[in-house]
Amino acid sequence: MKKLEKYKIAIAGTGYVGLSNGLLLAQNNEVVALDIIPEKVEMLKNKISPIEDKEIEEYLQSDDLNFKATLDKEEAYKNADYIIIATPTDYDPETNYFNTKSIEYVIADVLKINPHTTMVIKSTVPVGYTKSVREKFNTDNIIFSPEFLREGKALHDNLYPSRIIVGEKSKRAEIFANLLAGGAIKEDIPILFTDSTEAEAIKLFANTYLAMRVAYFNELDSYAQTHHLDSKQIIEGVGLDPRIGTHYNNPSFGYGGYCLPKDTKQLRANYKDVPCNLISAIVDANATRKDFIAQSIIAKLGTDVSTSANKTVGIYRLTMKSGSDNFRSSAIQGIMKRLKAKGIEVIIYEPALEDELFFNSKVIKDIDEFKKMSDIVVANRIEDSIRDVQEKVYTRDIFESDS
Repeated sequence: MKKLEKYKIAIAGTGYVGLSNGLLLAQNNEVVALDIIPEKVEMLKNKISPIEDKEIEEYLQSDDLNFKATLDKEEAYKNADYIIIATPTDYDPETNYFNTKSIEYVIADVLKINPHTTMVIKSTVPVGYTKSVREKFNTDNIIFSPEFLREGKALHDNLYPSRIIVGEKSKRAEIFANLLAGGAIKEDIPILFTDSTEAEAIKLFANTYLAMRVAYFNELDSYAQTHHLDSKQIIEGVGLDPRIGTHYNNPSFGYGGYCLPKDTKQLRANYKDVPCNLISAIVDANATRKDFIAQSIIAKLGTDVSTSANKTVGIYRLTMKSGSDNFRSSAIQGIMKRLKAKGIEVIIYEPALEDELFFNSKVIKDIDEFKKMSDIVVANRIEDSIRDVQEKVYTRDIFESDS
């Protein structure tokens, strides 16, 4: 498996998905990563990761990788055997679908430069998208392969994948799957070949199940907190049933990040002609949890909103997880909005932010000043730097883990 024929592989997009796949494949192949942001390309040329990910940072320093970054489409796409499309597909609330324009821009460019190559979509897309885009561009050279990565551990999860899924049953799909497996450290990786639409559904259903599990333990925690029960004891007892398990059970302020919020909403939109209760409830439960957390913080500040309005809430980190610099769609931002809507002053400590303000809230650069200014410190996840003010920390991080 490790001694594979070498291929030229282009990567469109150098976020978590693109960069982790690129570095994985660059161990045994020629990889050219394309991005439209000059600063990111320059960082990669200097072996500096534009995102916070321990393994990505380490692998970029290796001299054994055949990896380069460019702004030039021709340089990336010309003569490439495979082109991985890993551009962002944010959820558009107006259309109730992912915004897939960036994928289609890449497809159009590839068809002009290298029309016979195989394009592999790694970006998350609606169910049925690959089939429709093949028809739109009149090409069969597009396949879909879902990603199952965690923020801050993207390359790790490619080196030790739970499974590899490719949405086509063909020789080129087998070659691509073997290229991914060939760069992995884990042996005997389960590999599944499906039709394209089924592969798209696997991604959305898998992430929605994870969101459901987060929402379940969050609602358990809301019940326990309301009735003055010990959430930890209940969760530990529930998890001892091996059908449930003791993993992915740590309460939080809600699910967030790159994937779960948009994937659950997209799957709900795909259910428009199908009766359902659970899928919609998973989306709604996340908003309910944020309402509950915001009210709990207000209650901790004072007996009523008028009293609380004179206090300052310090938001410790906007990121969802330790070891990540991504705070896109983080649940704690929803908490902030709810607190500010009640007239409560909110300040932020977030080292990843360079600006002085974040949505009109002051960003405090010094952690000691931040703790001094805050009447209550709100933290989705506990870290050592706030343990000295534990008495004014509000968190639901019961097990002090990201899972």
